[in-house]
Amino acid sequence: MKQERKLGRVIKFYSNLLVVQDLESGERFLCKLRGKFKKQGIRPIVGDVVEYVKVVGNEGVVENILNRNNELKKPSVANVDQVIIVTTLEKPQVPYDILDRFIVLVEYEKLPIVIALNKVDLLSEKQIKQFESIYGKLYPIVKTSAVEKVGLEELKRHLMGKVSVFAGMSGVGKSSLLNAIESTLKLRTGEISEKLERGKHTTTAAELLSLSFGGWVVDTPGFASLEILHIKPLELRELFIEFENDNCFFPDCLHLNEPECFVKKSVEKGKISPSRYDSYVKFLNELIENQEMRAKE
Repeated sequence: MKQERKLGRVIKFYSNLLVVQDLESGERFLCKLRGKFKKQGIRPIVGDVVEYVKVVGNEGVVENILNRNNELKKPSVANVDQVIIVTTLEKPQVPYDILDRFIVLVEYEKLPIVIALNKVDLLSEKQIKQFESIYGKLYPIVKTSAVEKVGLEELKRHLMGKVSVFAGMSGVGKSSLLNAIESTLKLRTGEISEKLERGKHTTTAAELLSLSFGGWVVDTPGFASLEILHIKPLELRELFIEFENDNCFFPDCLHLNEPECFVKKSVEKGKISPSRYDSYVKFLNELIENQEMRAKE
């Protein structure tokens, strides 16, 4: 009798075995891969949705890997629903251009963004309002504090039923926030930043951590490298979403020195934040310099 195929999500690897969590029951099965996958050079990654059959006890076999909606390379994970960018204005003070770098990298991957402004217990109302005046028109902002238990329920609502990647500089409190919303995780604080330091030399296999209220988070740091040199200058314009409705005179306007530039006029009128435009110019110059250097090689 043919076993019924069920849907599950790959949440972890053990050498040649993978842990699959059933999408309906939440049960976990240790699954083998059919030999055909090896022959075809196909390898599932964390986050993949698969069809599997139960064999005996908690053992199973993966029969099919469903098409991916998306795939991140670092960390290697499929079917990500969103990226939570965690940032702080105090301890540490993360510069706006660093936050903008994270945003550009996530926009490049075409993934939805939620910004968690963490450690708000250390901030004045003025600091929070200034931050919101820049980013509040662009992305959902959740004001959080793991220490004071601020914004945790709102953050949970964003995470519920989704596969989320946490990203942000070391020290901004990614692990502390996750521990605060899901105490069973018991992530070591500072663990993510340690991985970031080691990440230059080793690759850490991603794992999906289940949330009791529904959803998963990836336990390796998202976008550990802030390198943007793979982005073309003309692509960069599209990654600053407030530039989208530009009516520039030149269709290939880079919003730098061109006449009749709608974006520059919007900055002058206060419709686009000067700090965001400054980040754009800084990144654009990086990309142009890199292109020129390559042309000389």
